[in-house]
Amino acid sequence: MTEQQVQKKIISYLESLDESYVVKVVSATKSGVPDILACISGIFVGIEVKRPSSKNNVSKLQLYNLSSIERAAGKSLIAWNVDMVKEFIEGEVL
Repeated sequence: MTEQQVQKKIISYLESLDESYVVKVVSATKSGVPDILACISGIFVGIEVKRPSSKNNVSKLQLYNLSSIERAAGKSLIAWNVDMVKEFIEGEVL
């Protein structure tokens, strides 16, 4: 499964939630921005999506941006399947 296919499944799941706003970042003026940005029940969430084969290939800049979201009281994660996101959202956000 390609990274884009994983992203599509994650976005579909997030959009199915009652109180959600979801954006797939195609290009940003700031490098290292997570692939998916969302606001779910009033909580900002950044998701960096990787394929299972490249799940450990996260750049220092991507990690910095994810930690910046956390420091700003948001939530962030690196995911390579929709089940990871479901578990995260149900445990950390909802």
